[in-house]
Amino acid sequence: MSDTQQQRSSADVTRSRGVERLVAGQATSDGAGVKLTRVLTQPLQRRLDPFLMLDAFGSNDPGDYIAGFPDHPHRGFETVTYMIAGRMRHRDNAGHEGLLENGGVQWMTAGSGVIHSELPEQEEGVMEGFQLWLNLPGHDKMCAPWYRDFAAGELPSFTTAAGAAVTVIAGESHGVTGAVTRDATAPLYLDIHLPAGARFAQSLPAEHNAFIYVYRGAVTVAGTQVAVQRMAILANDAAADGVVIEAGERAARVLLIAGRPLGEPIAQYGPFVMNTQAEIHQALADYREGRFAPIPG
Repeated sequence: MSDTQQQRSSADVTRSRGVERLVAGQATSDGAGVKLTRVLTQPLQRRLDPFLMLDAFGSNDPGDYIAGFPDHPHRGFETVTYMIAGRMRHRDNAGHEGLLENGGVQWMTAGSGVIHSELPEQEEGVMEGFQLWLNLPGHDKMCAPWYRDFAAGELPSFTTAAGAAVTVIAGESHGVTGAVTRDATAPLYLDIHLPAGARFAQSLPAEHNAFIYVYRGAVTVAGTQVAVQRMAILANDAAADGVVIEAGERAARVLLIAGRPLGEPIAQYGPFVMNTQAEIHQALADYREGRFAPIPG
């Protein structure tokens, strides 16, 4: 299926992709000790190309998140942070700053290199959200850093006849274009809230890799139940034209993420993702020698 075909009604799915594999994720910590679950881990990067990582974080214990993510570098990819609940301040040495709040999205293109911090602006209450890493094609890895904040009210959304409330962070769904589009990777990033018993259908190009992550309730995809806090990798089935997600007896909330694979070599060293080890060595040297985006003024 071509990307042009995807622009038809996303509800018109004649055969849903099935579930290839269920993934539980790994408990870990990052930054200055923020507790999180790494759902999309490094061994899955090639299978879920162009996506490199998905972290889920959520706690009402300030000790799990209060230290945040002090200054750290990135090069060669994009980060998409979606805040379900909480307040986090972004600052970087390219001069960008923004406050990420309930329901908002922060999209950062690290490109040639940026040093940024993500620090909570709350001392109590729930902090919950996700950070997705989206790879850049080789010819864009050294592009200028870019940053944009989207408040919850700025994110395109719609509600289906079945009552599914959908926020379109990236891509296109049911005729609604998301906050961000990317030509090379064509990412689709939906947050879908399903009432009990409701279904949601989304067309997907057959060549795109796709997965869902359930963060409330449980859903069924082509006969396979996906429990809360589970990722389901969707099978690449040439006969399927999309995916149908169905809630059970309780309401459910699920992320649907898909994109066009780059098919390029992936060389990663921590916060640097390039195509070759030589480029990784150069990134380390550039960072050590202060050649990342300069601090204005």
